[in-house]
Amino acid sequence: MKHQLVTVGTEHGLAVHAADLLEGWAHAAVQDHGTFSIALSGGRTPWVVFAELAHRELPWYAVTIYQVDERVAPDDDPDRNLTHLRVSFASLPVTLVPMPVTTADLQKAAAAYAEELPEQFDVVHLGLGADGHTASLVPNDPVLDVDDRLVAVTNPYQEHRRMTLTYPALQRAEQLLWLVSGEDKAPALAALLAGDESIPASRVRAGRSTIVADEAAAAAFPP
Repeated sequence: MKHQLVTVGTEHGLAVHAADLLEGWAHAAVQDHGTFSIALSGGRTPWVVFAELAHRELPWYAVTIYQVDERVAPDDDPDRNLTHLRVSFASLPVTLVPMPVTTADLQKAAAAYAEELPEQFDVVHLGLGADGHTASLVPNDPVLDVDDRLVAVTNPYQEHRRMTLTYPALQRAEQLLWLVSGEDKAPALAALLAGDESIPASRVRAGRSTIVADEAAAAAFPP
């Protein structure tokens, strides 16, 4: 899969550029078909982007936010991506569709969440781990081979099981937006750009893909 790489100098620059892209895509989607559906991942860098985006004049009433993945943890747990999403967009009239990770039957909950997903996402935002994972598609997890479900539950990873969109669900993205920052991500970014499918991230397919990376992560790929 081909990716467009944009390199920015600082975390603030990354946040501004990513927010610019999202703002433009949101307006275009609403003008085209009346809604903007986006699936968001967690992580420190995205919270900076979301804080920037929340101050933009988007057609928020038409925005529906889904989750790419979520840790199995109690409501309001600081490890939950949902906790941060609620803070980021608390004052805005968006529709937020959280993953039901507090349900006793996680497999049934994953199937129920799959029923709520749109036929196509306007945008799916993804991160990139130093180990090459994206969403909660981590190396050696059986979820990597799931091709008959849109949502699945992982084995424990960094102390939590996760609910995650699978490759078939990510393939519903019209546009991918990857946010990559930090020197430790440089080898994984190089592998992603090379299409090296030994890392989970390189197995994602979608209509279009844009990577916004800081200079530390993209040192081998100068602008």
